[in-house]
Amino acid sequence: MMMGNSKSNQLSKALLWLMCIVSGVVVANNYYNQPLLAEIASEFKVSEAEVSKITVLTQLGYAFGLLMIIPLGDKLYRKRLILIDLVFVFLALIWMAVAQELWMMAIASFLIGCTSVVPQLFVPMVADLSNEKNRSQNIGMVMSGLLMGILLSRFIGGIIGDIWGWRSIYWGASFLMVVSWFFILKMLPEMKPNFRGNYVSLMKSVWKLAKSQPVLQLASFRGAVCFASMCAVFTTLAFHLEQPPFEVGPSVAGSFGLIGAAGALAAAFVGKLNTIWSRHRILTISLGIILLSWGFIYFMGDSYIGLVIGIILIDLGLQSSHIMNQTDFFAIKTDATSRLNTVYMVSYFIGGSLGSWLAAQAWGMAGWTGVCIVGIGFAVLGLIAHLMLARRTKLLLPH
Repeated sequence: MMMGNSKSNQLSKALLWLMCIVSGVVVANNYYNQPLLAEIASEFKVSEAEVSKITVLTQLGYAFGLLMIIPLGDKLYRKRLILIDLVFVFLALIWMAVAQELWMMAIASFLIGCTSVVPQLFVPMVADLSNEKNRSQNIGMVMSGLLMGILLSRFIGGIIGDIWGWRSIYWGASFLMVVSWFFILKMLPEMKPNFRGNYVSLMKSVWKLAKSQPVLQLASFRGAVCFASMCAVFTTLAFHLEQPPFEVGPSVAGSFGLIGAAGALAAAFVGKLNTIWSRHRILTISLGIILLSWGFIYFMGDSYIGLVIGIILIDLGLQSSHIMNQTDFFAIKTDATSRLNTVYMVSYFIGGSLGSWLAAQAWGMAGWTGVCIVGIGFAVLGLIAHLMLARRTKLLLPH
């Protein structure tokens, strides 16, 4: 049973910035490990393919947390849910920092992913508190904060890992969770839940939305394959940069996250672009940019300039398509915003984990060429699905 959400709580600039910053800080927990994989493999004396499981488990954990926790945003008081969740994030990060065996790291990585879902509780709040005119722009701001967290985490993780060792980044991240907890406690408004019923019926309603909403289905597929494409390059980049002609360590691998931030910042303006272009056109261009990025990553992948251009383009394309995907399905007339976001984001991170796993296997079999084949394959799938199915799903709605 549904209840209407009150919009008495206005979305102030300060609140929007809080959600933007905390989204970046929390989601960063999932990505600190990527530039550090080579260092972790060396410490635990395991292969690159084996240590890559840490990244895969983090993303699978995130997908699991999205599926099991995010729907509760429609059933429970969101502020309370976020505060409780941040406590578990803190504990998982501490476990990671003290892990002495690879299996302990694997479990901790899964738990970090599972609990670091706070940004996906913010996004439906932003959608609920925004009007039609500024919804896309506000979602874009929070999502830019989230992507900046993903990209900067790789840079910060690489630098700190080089200087103080890979464990230090997790001690620092746990401190940031404490700071975030107090800011959320003081500033975040409480919103009444809009679902009455037990947890089983809540989860059944998630499945019903997944089966019955073609716009949501297509957005979820596009998001999954685009994120898989990006994860393919970032999961294996540290291994590529260890080899000739580069022969560099975690700090350089992590710096590519900072470079990709340029693409993320540019994508922040996509919400404004939606006032003059249709979502269909923006999505077509965004998916084309992701495919184009792999041309640079493959053909110029043995030079810094090729990798820099490719990373900027893939992050620009991913973020732009991500914002438009969410704007699409949040336009569906329902109060179940947390559950819509659950379907999309679970698909998104299952795609990411698949991209990471396939890229790690491809690296072992065919090196950088194999990784590029995986990334290009996912990019092509996304573009073809969009061009074939967008009009059929009535994606071209008035904007």
